[in-house]
Amino acid sequence: MLATLFHIAVPPHASVTVVESSLDQLIPVEFRADLVLELRDASGALVLAIVLEVQRDVDPDKKFSWPTYVTVVRSRKRCGTVVLVVAPDAGVAAWAAENIDLGLGLGNVEPLVLGPTVVPEITDPADAEHETELTVLSAVAHGNGPNGLTVVQAALVALGRLDQEHALVYFQLIWNGLRDPMRQSLEALVMERQIEGEATFPPFVQKLIDRGKLEGIREGIREGELKGKRDTLLRLLARAGLVLTDDESARIEACTDIATLDRWIDNVLGAKTATQVLS
Repeated sequence: MLATLFHIAVPPHASVTVVESSLDQLIPVEFRADLVLELRDASGALVLAIVLEVQRDVDPDKKFSWPTYVTVVRSRKRCGTVVLVVAPDAGVAAWAAENIDLGLGLGNVEPLVLGPTVVPEITDPADAEHETELTVLSAVAHGNGPNGLTVVQAALVALGRLDQEHALVYFQLIWNGLRDPMRQSLEALVMERQIEGEATFPPFVQKLIDRGKLEGIREGIREGELKGKRDTLLRLLARAGLVLTDDESARIEACTDIATLDRWIDNVLGAKTATQVLS
């Protein structure tokens, strides 16, 4: 009938079998979408339902479950229903956007996909301030790309203007989407800002850095600066022909105060003895 009267290309087959026709038994009870949103008009009437799915990897099973979500929600809500897929990876996004043929080309489900090609790269903190949620999506979609660190920085600046609870949830979403190389770059940037005393990120972002690690780096920088001062002082003393006693050499090596070392360096000019320098 299908082939003869409707001129439909029926797939080649060897048999036809009558199976269970109670449809409630065909729909698995544990089919759960990530999120379902309802849109209502001013009078409270339901005008659209959105089934939201976050997809990080290609999963062939989704091409069968997404149509189920649409039909079940549409049946229960009695309104138009669409699937919206958030896919940070470009390849996964392209796969998710493929049209799903429900059979014989007579019906289809076409997911809407938020992926890298749809979501813009937001790198300007001023733009991020006005479009916080879009900026978060931008960081999720482009955080691992060539401009990833700049995109994530813009998002973090925007998060600093939100309340702690929302900002933390958004940050966790961004952080979970970052691969190790970008996470390490972000940690290094936060560490650099902390060392320089520039608190440009929200407190929960700054907690990325282990306090002991940060103090160790700061101590290393300080030791390097002290060594440079000591070396400069010793070179100036040698050029001035001022000989140090063992005690005086030990005193210089033991000095951990940068201001004192600077004063001794200044004292070299015009000094007759090492004692005058270290006064």
